[in-house]
Amino acid sequence: MNTENQLSSEQQKELLNVLKARFDKNMNRHSGLDWAEVQAKLEANPGKLWSLNEMENTGGEPDVVGQDTRTGEYIFYDCSPETPKGRRSICYDREALESRKENKPGNSAVGMATDMGIELLTEEEYRELQKLGKFDAKTSSWIQTPSAIRKLGGALYCDYRYDTIFLYHNGAESYYGVRGFRGSLRV
Repeated sequence: MNTENQLSSEQQKELLNVLKARFDKNMNRHSGLDWAEVQAKLEANPGKLWSLNEMENTGGEPDVVGQDTRTGEYIFYDCSPETPKGRRSICYDREALESRKENKPGNSAVGMATDMGIELLTEEEYRELQKLGKFDAKTSSWIQTPSAIRKLGGALYCDYRYDTIFLYHNGAESYYGVRGFRGSLRV
C-alpha cells in the first residue's frame, strides 16, 4: 500500500479506541464476534486501518456488521444515522461529474470510495444495514448501480421513510445536499 495511506502509531491507537468503543456500544450489530480478534486483524492490515480512518473522518461511523464465514474477513459498514456529512452533495461517478458543464459537485461517490479504498454498499448490503437500525431517515445514499442502468445515464440510491426501505433512480450527474454514500470494507 502507498506509504501516504498509512496512519502513525498514535493515529492507529486513537482509531482503534474509537472503533472498540463503538463495537462495545452496538453489540447488536455483531453478535458473537470478539473485539480482540477484530483488532488483531486490523493491526495486521494498516492499509485497511487507513481506509477506516477515512470513513471515520468523513462522518461514516464505521462498525463491524458481520464476518464472512468463507473468507474469515470482518465486514465494516458506515453506521452513521444519516449518510456521512463529509460525503454529501456528490454525483454518482467520474463520468457523471465530467458530463456536468455547470455547477459541478466537488466529487463523485464512486471516485471518493475508490480514493478511500472502500466500496459503495450494494442494494442487498443496504437492506442488511437497515436490519441493524434505522438509517437515512432524512438523507439518502447512492448504492452500486448495475452497468445496464448506468449505461443509460442512471444511478440508484436508497433511503428509509415510512418504516420502509425505498430504492430510487436518478440521473447519475444529479447531486443533492442530503445525498451521499455509505461504504463497506472487508478486513
